Amino acid sequence: MLLELYGRIPPLADAAVGAASPAQLTAAPGPGSNTIAWLVWHATRVQDHHVAELRGDDQVWAGGGWAQRFSLEPDPQNTGYGHGPDEVRRVVPSRPEDLTEYLGAVQARTVAYLATLSEGDLDEVVDRRWDPPVTRGVRLVSVADDALQHLGQAAYLRGLLARG
Repeated sequence: MLLELYGRIPPLADAAVGAASPAQLTAAPGPGSNTIAWLVWHATRVQDHHVAELRGDDQVWAGGGWAQRFSLEPDPQNTGYGHGPDEVRRVVPSRPEDLTEYLGAVQARTVAYLATLSEGDLDEVVDRRWDPPVTRGVRLVSVADDALQHLGQAAYLRGLLARG
């Protein structure tokens, strides 16, 4: 079920980024609004950050020059949470494909990880800072839910921008 859920993420990103121009990717529909580039980047950063934490491994962001491709610092804690308009505008991919290629790299790692999990693994508590404590399964559903919501917003914004 998790493989199916996560499999829905890339097509949404592809639809939002699609044949979008660099100007469309970085356009905000109004003051303080998120851009397509930021929405896709953020959805990917959250998945990368959280799944790497669950794996006990480095983030994809840490290698491959991804930060440079987005003109950002390689800060592994920068996932977009708490970003204001200035930070949103700073997320500028060198080329549109950087968004989907980064997601593809993260997605491949996530899918490989999901394939290793057993039902018992999903019930393991991974974060006791919450009440109730968060299990691995709940964390994985939360990450996918966050990505699907943000990518739905990006697709909606893409439609608005295509209409001019």
